[in-house]
Amino acid sequence: MNNLMEKIISLCKRRGFIFQSSEIYGGLANSYDYGPLGVELKNNIKSAWWKYFIHSRDDMVGIDGGIIMNPKIWEASGHIENFKDQLVECKKCHKRFRPDKLENSSQCPECGGEFTEAKMFSGMFKTIIGPVEEEGIITYLRPETAQSIFVNFKNILNSSNKKIPFGVGQIGKAFRNEVTTGNFIFRTYEFEQMEIEYFISPDADWNALFEKWVDYMTGFMDIIGLDKKKMFNHEIPDKERAFYSKRTIDMEYQFPFGQDELWAIAYRTNYDLSCHQQHSGESLEYFDDIKNEKFIPHVIEPTFGADRTVLAALSESYFEEKDRIVLKLPAKLAPIKAAIFPLLANKPALVEKAKEIYRALKVNGFNVVFDDRGNIGKRYYSQDEIGTPYCLTIDFETLEKNDLTVRDRDTMKQERIKIENLIGYLKTKFF
Repeated sequence: MNNLMEKIISLCKRRGFIFQSSEIYGGLANSYDYGPLGVELKNNIKSAWWKYFIHSRDDMVGIDGGIIMNPKIWEASGHIENFKDQLVECKKCHKRFRPDKLENSSQCPECGGEFTEAKMFSGMFKTIIGPVEEEGIITYLRPETAQSIFVNFKNILNSSNKKIPFGVGQIGKAFRNEVTTGNFIFRTYEFEQMEIEYFISPDADWNALFEKWVDYMTGFMDIIGLDKKKMFNHEIPDKERAFYSKRTIDMEYQFPFGQDELWAIAYRTNYDLSCHQQHSGESLEYFDDIKNEKFIPHVIEPTFGADRTVLAALSESYFEEKDRIVLKLPAKLAPIKAAIFPLLANKPALVEKAKEIYRALKVNGFNVVFDDRGNIGKRYYSQDEIGTPYCLTIDFETLEKNDLTVRDRDTMKQERIKIENLIGYLKTKFF
């Protein structure tokens, strides 16, 4: 594994970003849990996404669809028939692989054994609804979040009065019985998608709208601090696209382990709504009151892997500078916004003043921590390692002049700020 990846994985476990799932029972391959800092980072990324793609636009609304849905949905969408991979199985260790991902298609990379002939396997997880397994209804954990948007299209139209073009965004879990897994949280069985279905008329210039969305998606990189020079738009050839797509671009990022898909955008035509209208018997047409005509909308789908975006943010922000490790996360993404230190832990007046400032910041919506362990230098470096942008030190001068020292994570420069100006100062950095 790449050395930088090993360092990121080590940091994530050591400092409470990401843990191996079920670790005390030996773990579960390709499954991970987000720790106290990791869940804050991931939530901050999701919040930034929601603000940029949903709240800041007039043509967007959001939903939160269920993970388990009527199995007829997956029949109608074509997933049961088409959501399959061609795989080979090792005759010795019985692990399965996609032939197109193997460097040597005749020898198992795990044990050197021979492969069986390629067979088709479903990528969907089955589950059963009902207390008695033999009598239950077989359904599936959703392999994508998109279908809950399509099957709710009529409800959204009737309740929101949106006019085409408009989009529906969603953040939620999806599940795929992946065979090619690995690279930490890059590819897992359970993952979170941030996804949009943007509905347009059949006669719209979909290519022009597609390109506008590519540009808008690229703009999100600035918000979360990703280097645009590390992003590459890979146009997917006809034979490699998903069965529902007329055009797809994989927006690939240069991860520490190599270049691979981070986000994607697809033109799904009117495939999904047409299939659900046909199978459900419900009209999913849109009435254009200006043209006085009905039609089934077409769809452009920007989609984002939340977990992959977390990994990209960690990769982009990890630095080693002499004797310190520092995560230079954008301030808005940082799990902890500021750490409050009394200069000395054995001086009650300093401790009380520090706790007073800590409580005031918490009340005003800042996720901050109080720390009086060890010497001040070690406290600084500890906060640098988890990406805390600012450390606030309360010293004896604070008691006299009612100000404190603000130390910047990236530059390590310090300045004195009046306590009455502190909240306003920090708000300019985060909001």
